[in-house]
Amino acid sequence: MNNVASLPRRKSMRIYVGNVPVGDNMPISVQSMTNTPTTNIEASIAQIKSLEKAGADIVRISIPTMDAAESFRLIKKQVTAPLVADIHFDYRIALKVAQYGVDCLRINPGNIGNKHRIRKVVECARYYNIPIRIGINSGSLEQDLQKKYSSSTAQALVESALRNINYFDDLNFDMFKVSVKSSDILTAIEAYRLLSTQIKQPLHLGLTEAGGARAGAVKSAIAIGSLLLEGIGDTLRISLATNPIEEVKVGFDILKSLHIRSRGINFIACPTCSRQEFDVISIVNDLEKRLEDIITPMDIAIIGCMVNGPGEAKQATIALVGNRKSSSLYEDGIQLDERMNNQTLIDKLEARIRAKALNLKNRNHI
Repeated sequence: MNNVASLPRRKSMRIYVGNVPVGDNMPISVQSMTNTPTTNIEASIAQIKSLEKAGADIVRISIPTMDAAESFRLIKKQVTAPLVADIHFDYRIALKVAQYGVDCLRINPGNIGNKHRIRKVVECARYYNIPIRIGINSGSLEQDLQKKYSSSTAQALVESALRNINYFDDLNFDMFKVSVKSSDILTAIEAYRLLSTQIKQPLHLGLTEAGGARAGAVKSAIAIGSLLLEGIGDTLRISLATNPIEEVKVGFDILKSLHIRSRGINFIACPTCSRQEFDVISIVNDLEKRLEDIITPMDIAIIGCMVNGPGEAKQATIALVGNRKSSSLYEDGIQLDERMNNQTLIDKLEARIRAKALNLKNRNHI
């Protein structure tokens, strides 16, 4: 993990989810969640490995039944990504997956049941040195808080969180992180702001049920980006109704845009206008697909004309600036003698970007 900037960060304690540090100014980790049936062991393993390849630092997996817990035991043996078990209602499932090596438990203490059951989960987590995420969602608030506030306000989310945190404080257990998620942007932002001043534990950022790929990404970027700019947040998950790999991509795009953490290529491209001298849109779309496997941080600029092209090129790792028949190529801000034919440039440009990525990777390992 690579932090590329140091925005002011809220001071928090550090916990570990597997080998991934969370809190205490550690790099902000990106999480996702499987959407395969956990009892489909092969499909779940394949998806976890795909998420890890896409850059996910931590993967959450739902364990709704004891059969799923037994499947988890086999899944855990065949993957390397730290796994968080999502547990609701039946506290015994949490005890079982703890025995099977889970790296973190995600529970909503309010739906686990009475304090005796919560105590059992906490004692088990302490024994196995496993952190817990207290996950508060606007859609599953305690009934008394629903009556008190009449709607899922930020104050209701925070009161629920503090109530559950008090259970843990009474049990002298502080190895936890907290989320206060809402599907409403303003409610989520306010809840995290309120909670951030009242506890020292790490905060897990996210919107719950954010929406589809486009709308969910926009809403998540606004909410999570706003909080990160204020120094609030230690780990994040983008909740999208799409392939979970897209959640990882959006998460890194948010961090990359804020210069917090960089992974892979940052494309700088003009929206195009009548001045464009080659097909910027299709070239950028094609390159994004071709170069998804590159994890080396790079800025690649594709600009369709000479108006803003040279200025952007001087700040990019590699840049292409449009001319009528053949386009100018820049590397590390310097214009090269080589020019690229607009009709045949895509393969050559991909090859040059890959060569540069390999060079940077080797240089960083020296």
